[in-house]
Amino acid sequence: MRVAVIGAGSWGTALAQVLAGNGHEAVLWARREEVARGVNEAHRNPRYLADATLHASVTATLSQAEALSGAQAACVVTPSKYLRETARGLAPLLGAGTRGEGLPIVVCSKGVEEGSGLLPIDVMADVLGARGRFAVLSGPNHAEEVVRGVPAATVVASPSLDAARLFQDLFATEAFRTYTSDDVCGVELCGAFKNVIAIAVGLSYGMGFGDNTAALLLTRGLAEMSRLVVACGGQALTCMGLAGAGDMVATCMSRHSRNRRFGEMLAAGGTLADFAAKTHMVAEGAVACKSVARLAEERGVELPIAQVVRGIVWEGLDARAAAEALASRPLTTEFHGL
Repeated sequence: MRVAVIGAGSWGTALAQVLAGNGHEAVLWARREEVARGVNEAHRNPRYLADATLHASVTATLSQAEALSGAQAACVVTPSKYLRETARGLAPLLGAGTRGEGLPIVVCSKGVEEGSGLLPIDVMADVLGARGRFAVLSGPNHAEEVVRGVPAATVVASPSLDAARLFQDLFATEAFRTYTSDDVCGVELCGAFKNVIAIAVGLSYGMGFGDNTAALLLTRGLAEMSRLVVACGGQALTCMGLAGAGDMVATCMSRHSRNRRFGEMLAAGGTLADFAAKTHMVAEGAVACKSVARLAEERGVELPIAQVVRGIVWEGLDARAAAEALASRPLTTEFHGL
């Protein structure tokens, strides 16, 4: 199949490599000419994962129309805060016909839209309609490892079993196992929430705390994630799977994790702007900590770690004072609120 991959960052590049390795033609849409030229001429993305040699069937273009021309499926891999803008740009290209209502699209962005509180699949459907043709892909998948074929697994969730199975088959390889789910809400909320906890873990390590503290934040963060997922209509069991606990562990503990690195930078006095300038990447958890807090407030869910992260990132809260406040919270049963 010919698959349009909208977004040529680290994750878009890695997924294009998986598709190509599975016998498909992957066409990356890139914003920068240097990226498109590097992919087409040298089989490398010079800006992201520059050490990886890409399959010959991975190509790139600066035109979304060209990427979508003849495509039988599309993969949207842009930061969540740009997702609505991306959907609006795709709208005129996805009119009536074979590329329109029926084009299957998998959304690989992780976050919650600021302001509306909508999940990525709902943002796309809000602009483009036909929610049943969308799927989402999420799991413990660091692009740096996936692009090299290091064994990994992911979840494809969709309101449509046909869409879920289509993308399951498109991406499944011996090194990249794919599992299906119908819990779109749970999978997407897990993907957003784990980035918030990864910032907390990065802050913890940056302040000189150890692995015990990281494990505390990770497991209590998992409890917060579960409370929010259930309150929003998702399934608690999803939080124990690849999209939940799996992605939480990978994002909180890995040297590849951009959100953990952002937390470490915050602890050293850095800012969100500093992180973007240094890495050319978006720390999705910075926006997610505000968005999930809004969802929690609307549903009466208690998220103490997420609230602290929001305060540190956006409100100038002192990290050590915040840690002391968390440590002084009243003791309760381990699984209260679930």
